[in-house]
Amino acid sequence: MADGHEDHHEHGGRGRGGGADHGGHGGNSGHGGHGHDHGAAVTAHTDRRYLMWALGLILGYMAVEVALGIMAGSLALISDAGHMLTDAFSLVLAIVAMRLAARPAYGRWTFGFKRAEILSAQANGITLLVLVGVFCYEAVTRLINPPTVDGGLVLATAIAGIAVNAAAALLISRANRDSLNVEGAFQHILNDAWAFIATAVSGLIVLLTGFNRADALASLVVAGLMARAGYGLVRESWKIFLEAAPEGVDPAAVAGGMRGLDHVVQVHDLHVWTITSGFPALSAHVLVSPGHDCHGVRLELEALVRKEYGIEHTTLQVEHAASDILTIGRGALDSGRSPEGHCT
Repeated sequence: MADGHEDHHEHGGRGRGGGADHGGHGGNSGHGGHGHDHGAAVTAHTDRRYLMWALGLILGYMAVEVALGIMAGSLALISDAGHMLTDAFSLVLAIVAMRLAARPAYGRWTFGFKRAEILSAQANGITLLVLVGVFCYEAVTRLINPPTVDGGLVLATAIAGIAVNAAAALLISRANRDSLNVEGAFQHILNDAWAFIATAVSGLIVLLTGFNRADALASLVVAGLMARAGYGLVRESWKIFLEAAPEGVDPAAVAGGMRGLDHVVQVHDLHVWTITSGFPALSAHVLVSPGHDCHGVRLELEALVRKEYGIEHTTLQVEHAASDILTIGRGALDSGRSPEGHCT
């Protein structure tokens, strides 16, 4: 390059931590591109088809359940129907987000719309948490003043709901669950299946004993399951939005491994984050011993982080260290820039 920097980059955006000014899309990488589409052309279409089939099942049974819940006077069934509404909402969001994520990068959108999937997952989580509050309030009200519940109708409807959710969960499980977006939809369906089991138990109790408060207690169980799933989705999506290191990747360990290579003197301005589910990225400024091949060291570092940490998208600025740095030795990860010389 003209300035001597090894600036390896394939997607646009500014360099993180001031280490480098990363160029636009389609830079001059040493191996012609990583191909970060992750097989989206075929896999995404197949995933959307599975999600569409699951959506049809959920919407059809939700309408039936609302009617039967009103007939039976059961809050548990209506809560389940509300949960199924969020299932349908999550599936619609997932399908739309997958279409957006499949669009190629262009113009200002140097990573395309890949984070639309994470927005979808976060919306799903927040929706679940909001419904938790609604159902808890209604359940407590019914515990105080329990209405008459048709236990037989509740039991039969819940058993049918278990079968419908099992079929929908099976469809979604065939999609790519590495995506937080698809996993969010799957968790919705899975939690709804457990909720139907709780509702079936409550219907059986009401049918056998006449204890109508069992219906409200089942609603609280449903709310608890929704809270657990909603919190998990919000937590994981926020980690990505706040650009935390991927799960299981310790930035200090990555820096240590990179410094362990021959001729690497310093590694600083290191950043490890996640663009979207299954798409980790790394950028760093690396100083190597004078006289050694920056290009070769960069290729070794890329191979290291790809093999050891599963990170394929790397942006490394590799330069020769100034001679005064060599007298200090390979210290800990620096937070600032140090004098250096350009690679030639």
